[in-house]
Amino acid sequence: MAEKVLIYSRFPKAQMVRIGERFDLLDAGGKPPLSVFSADELKDVRTMITAGGHVLPAEVMDMMPALGAIICYGTGYDGVDFKAAAERKVVVGNSPGANAASVADLALTLMLAATRRLIPADQYVREGGWSDRKPSPLMAPQPGNPGRKVGVYGMGEIGRKIASRVAAFECDVAYTNRTKYDELPYRYEPDLAALVEWCDVLMIAVRAGAETHHIIDAKMLKKLGPNGYVVNISRGSVIDQAALTQALADKTIAGAGLDVFETEPHAPDALTAFPNVVLTPHIGGHTLDSHIGMQDCVIANLDAFYAGNTLPYAVKA
Repeated sequence: MAEKVLIYSRFPKAQMVRIGERFDLLDAGGKPPLSVFSADELKDVRTMITAGGHVLPAEVMDMMPALGAIICYGTGYDGVDFKAAAERKVVVGNSPGANAASVADLALTLMLAATRRLIPADQYVREGGWSDRKPSPLMAPQPGNPGRKVGVYGMGEIGRKIASRVAAFECDVAYTNRTKYDELPYRYEPDLAALVEWCDVLMIAVRAGAETHHIIDAKMLKKLGPNGYVVNISRGSVIDQAALTQALADKTIAGAGLDVFETEPHAPDALTAFPNVVLTPHIGGHTLDSHIGMQDCVIANLDAFYAGNTLPYAVKA
């Protein structure tokens, strides 16, 4: 008989097909498990799959008294209450690096789209401005990539791939990180504020957590300056979104590219009205190859747990 696995977060069914071929999936659809399943159905559930950003508190863990492993689908795990998990001897796994290439690709796409003003350019063509030869200030020439200073905040798997991609576009690259990597050919800034002051484009690739919550605030955005752009493919919590909206309105910064938001899904608001902001619906890791890689990690973690082995992709919080 296949082992039971609770699906805690809301996932498209297509993402769970391969996992469902090996395990008996109980899909809570993003709701508290006890609101969907009976206590008797949950009493012997030993594992669960969640999205890393989905808040997973102690009370949800307690709905499954036999719970032994929480497996995050994707790189993130910031929604998991690690203290509660440790107290209950529940191990946590994720999918490190499985979507790094696709997230880095989107980061570069957002940078290019924002700095080259692709959204206004597309509208200029579609709305007839180009054919009518209407002057548009948004079509004024912008600085190109050679010599552009790109700062990468967070030099994990995703940060490294972002750095290599922007370097290929003849940009100057610097980074800040808790650890300096001597093997990397990029400038290292031990202080985030110094990195922000140095760069023209700030790429946010840091993990979310209490120490990074709203770390990009009004003061940091002012340091980025009127010619600076911010690109965020990490978590929306890293940027003070109200401060970002104000900075864009005041032209404190030149523009932004955002794949993540403080509240998701993000509804149209003041932020979505700016023509110098490029927005995507948290699709950084949403490619076929990334999903296969993440599913491989989830299956490997589940197989190891049920075999009594250490998770191959365990999170050390």
